[in-house]
Amino acid sequence: MPGDILAGAAAAGRPLSGPTLGVMGSSVCLYWAGMALNDYADATIDAVERPERPVPSGRVPRATALAVAGALTAAGLGLAAASGGRRSFLGALPLTGVIWAYDLKLKSTPVGAAAMASARTLDVLAGALAAARPGGAGTALLRGAAPAALVGAHTYTLSALSRHEISGSRARVPASTLAAATTTALATALPAVRAAIASARTRTAAPSPGHTAGAAPQRLPRRPGSRPTTRSALTRAAVVGAGALAYLGTYGTAQIRAVREPSGENVRRAVGAGIVGFLPLQTALTARSGATLAAAALGVAHPLARRLARRVSPT
Repeated sequence: MPGDILAGAAAAGRPLSGPTLGVMGSSVCLYWAGMALNDYADATIDAVERPERPVPSGRVPRATALAVAGALTAAGLGLAAASGGRRSFLGALPLTGVIWAYDLKLKSTPVGAAAMASARTLDVLAGALAAARPGGAGTALLRGAAPAALVGAHTYTLSALSRHEISGSRARVPASTLAAATTTALATALPAVRAAIASARTRTAAPSPGHTAGAAPQRLPRRPGSRPTTRSALTRAAVVGAGALAYLGTYGTAQIRAVREPSGENVRRAVGAGIVGFLPLQTALTARSGATLAAAALGVAHPLARRLARRVSPT
């Protein structure tokens, strides 16, 4: 999805390059392909558990869902190749393979949650790869590893919880995913907070060159590659912190309800909140890498997504 790509590209240092925007389109196509393929693969199960869905209700033939999945997959791979060349195409291939393997085979197995988490992890890394400069693919992937791991961790808890959205679960399931989500939020926010504190301390403790007692401190221009100013570090920390809090406020609150009453309905609501919770998490990760304005724009979409989720189920 675009937020995954943006988080990976921001970590690599070029959040809004031409190849990055093209790979965002590729990611959307592959995500939609996975949704169509899921409806194809789960038609028999959905006929019992969710008969109102498009395929079991008869509104969409099962063969049409498969054809749409294939067409969107081809479009996603084509966009990746057209926007980022061979490098982005090779980055999209493993993501495509995991999506098809998950929907057709792995979803109901013990490795289903790990497979879904790996898909979102690869999506973030595809963004880092798209933003890499010539000869810098390895460096870009290393920089994208941390946000990719955090998005993957969230996806894993969400997938594990979704296994219980029909029949409900024991309270320990949402309790464990809540603990993991809290850890994810802290791991996302703390580096930016520490950087802001360190910047403020450095500015307070170290006088400007040429400063003497009783004289006004001199402000020197910031050089390219230097540490961010105190103001930019504080702004970054504020956006990251807001994203992390919104993530916990969305996903965490719903999980608390599921801990108190782990019915299928409450678990299903927590899963829906976790899907919407991708947006503030991606916002925080993008801002943490320095792309504060791009992160703020992404964050604006979160309340809109929450409002839409009240009308149309995100699951």
